[in-house]
Amino acid sequence: MDIAGALTAVGGTDPAEGLRAVKVLRRIAERLESDNVARARRSGWTWEEIGDALGVTRQAAHKKHGRL
Repeated sequence: MDIAGALTAVGGTDPAEGLRAVKVLRRIAERLESDNVARARRSGWTWEEIGDALGVTRQAAHKKHGRL
């Protein structure tokens, strides 16, 4: 399922399709988040700046992405 298909499915009437679409979109969002956190770290951003941008604490950002 691609992004367009997932966006259509989440607004559809079939709960099974909608939930599968949510799963796909969650994976995409997680990948985008990880890629952008890594980019921010390479650019010199602090964990506090990253946490602020994501709406979480610096500790939460570091715990989730500190291995990057």
